[in-house]
Amino acid sequence: MSSALAPLRIANASGFYGDRASALHEQLTGGEIDVLTGDYLAELTMLILARDRLKDPNLGYAKTFLRQLETGLGLALEKGVKIVTNAGGLNPAALANGIRVLADSLGLDVRVAHVEGDDLRPRAAELSLGEPLAANAYLGAWGIATCLNDGADVVVTGRVTDASLVVGPAAAHFGWARTSYDELAGAVVAGHVIECGAQATGGNYAFFRELDTLDRPLGFPIAEVFPDGSSVITKHPGTGGSVTVGTVTAQLLYEIGAARYAGPDVTARFDTIELTVDGDDRVRISGVRGEAPPPTLKVGLNALGGFRNEMTFVLTGLDIAEKAALVRAQLAGLDATWTLARTDHPDADVQEEASALLHCVVRGSDPKAVGRAFSSAAIELALASYPGFHVTAPPGDASPYGVFTAAYVPADEVAHVAVLADGDRVPIDPASETTALEEMPQPTVAPFDGNGRTRRVPLGTVVGARSGDKGGSANVGVWTRDDASFAWLASYLTVEEFQRLLPETADLTVTRHVLPNLRAANFVVDGILGQGVAYGARHDPQAKALGEWLRSRVVDVPEALL
Repeated sequence: MSSALAPLRIANASGFYGDRASALHEQLTGGEIDVLTGDYLAELTMLILARDRLKDPNLGYAKTFLRQLETGLGLALEKGVKIVTNAGGLNPAALANGIRVLADSLGLDVRVAHVEGDDLRPRAAELSLGEPLAANAYLGAWGIATCLNDGADVVVTGRVTDASLVVGPAAAHFGWARTSYDELAGAVVAGHVIECGAQATGGNYAFFRELDTLDRPLGFPIAEVFPDGSSVITKHPGTGGSVTVGTVTAQLLYEIGAARYAGPDVTARFDTIELTVDGDDRVRISGVRGEAPPPTLKVGLNALGGFRNEMTFVLTGLDIAEKAALVRAQLAGLDATWTLARTDHPDADVQEEASALLHCVVRGSDPKAVGRAFSSAAIELALASYPGFHVTAPPGDASPYGVFTAAYVPADEVAHVAVLADGDRVPIDPASETTALEEMPQPTVAPFDGNGRTRRVPLGTVVGARSGDKGGSANVGVWTRDDASFAWLASYLTVEEFQRLLPETADLTVTRHVLPNLRAANFVVDGILGQGVAYGARHDPQAKALGEWLRSRVVDVPEALL
C-alpha cells in the first residue's frame, strides 16, 4: 500500500448482488488503487442466500464474486491491491475456501482470511430472535483490520456494515485506535458514499440531465482516505458519469435516518459533514465528527412470511372505477390487497395509454389456497366480467415470500472473530466505550426572506431527492443547491406538507431530520413497505422512486428561486 502520509485509495466494484460484473476488472485496470471493495449484501440478498443455503449448506455466498476473481485475482496480486468484500454472505468460510481453490487452479499464491461471528441463527432462541431463516448481526471493521494487519491479500466477510469495508482497511493502514472517533466517522461517511457503486458517480441522480457523460458505462467510485479521516471521492479518468457535490450529497442521503448515524464502531455525525469541490470529478469530505458507538448491534432477521400470488387486470377505456369495483365484487372473500393504478388517459391514440391496471395480491400460509385456486378463479372471469377483460400474465402457482425485521442485541453477546490466513482465530472485542443513541434537537434554519410572486412548477425544479428502503420503512432525502432554496425548502416542506404531497404516507408516521450543512432534509416514513422488500407491499417495493414522485408534485415556488 502507499505511504501512511498519503491517502489510501479505496475503490468500490459492486453495489449489490447483480451489479456490473466487469467493474472489478475495470477498477483494477483503470488507474492506481490500493484496496478494492465489493458490497454484495442487502436485506433481500440475505433472504436469497438463506434460501440457497437451505438447498445446499455449502452455499450461502455471492457466487458471482468467484467468477469475477477468475480474471481479477491475479491482477490484484500483481498490483499489490488488497481485496475486501462482504460477498461471504451467510457462509464466508466457504467463499474463502472457494477463493483458495480458484487461486490454486490459477497457480497463484494468495493469503485469504475471513471474518465470522455475525451468524446468530444457531442462538436465535437464546437471544429471543424467533425462528428466522437468517439472523445476522452487523459487525464492524476491526475484524477486517486484524486480517489485513496479518498480511491477508483477500478478506471475506459475512454481514458487516457496508461502510466497514472502507473503515477496516483505513483503520489498519493508518493505525487508528478504537477511540479515534473522528477519523473512524470520516471513513464511515466515505464508505457510505461509495458502497452503492455508481450511485456516487451520477447513477440514479435526480438532475441526471445536467450530466453529459452518462452515455457510456459509469465509472465506479474511489475514496481517497487521508490519515485524519477526511477523504476525496473520485473515479478513474475517462470513465462515464460525474462526481459532483450533488452526486455525493444524493448518496449521503440514501437510506439514512437521523443526523446521528450509528454503527458498531462509531456513531458518525452527518450534521458535521462538509463537502467542497477538489477539482474535476473530485469532491472532498471533511469535518466529520464521531462519537462512541451504541452498546447494541443491529441484527437483520429474515424469515418466511408465507406464500403470495398476484394477478393484474387490464381495464381499458370508459368506466374504469366501475370495472374495478365489479372485479373486486366477483372475487369477494379473498384476503387480498387491491391497487388501482390509473395509468389510463382519456381519448388516447394508443390502446395501452387508454388502460389502467388493477393489481390483486393475496397472501396466506396455504400455498394451494393462494396458488392456482386464486389465479384460476380470476381467469374463470374471462367471459363473465367487465368488457375488454384481459390480464397481464397467465395463472400461476404461489411463491414463498420473506419478511424482514430488525432487532438489537448487546454487542458483547456477539462473537466477532477474525480467521487469519493460517487458520488462527482472533476474537475481536466489542467497543469498550459506548454511548446510548439519542435524538438530536432539530437545528435552527435561517428563515426564507424571498417573499413575493410564486409560480406553480414541479418541486423537482429546485429540489433533488433520493429515496430507499430500510426494512418496512423508507427514507426520502431532499436537498437544494443554494442557501436561499434551502431556507425556502426547510420552511415549506414540513411533515404535514410532505404527507399532503404524498397521500400514501398520510396515515403513517413520518419524521423529518434537517441537515443544514448539506442543505438537506431527510424524511423517514415508517411502515410504507409493510414487512420489507420481499413482502411486496407496493409496486415500488424498495421505495427507489418515492423521491421522484415527490419531485413531480406541482407546488408554489418563489419566482426568485427559478
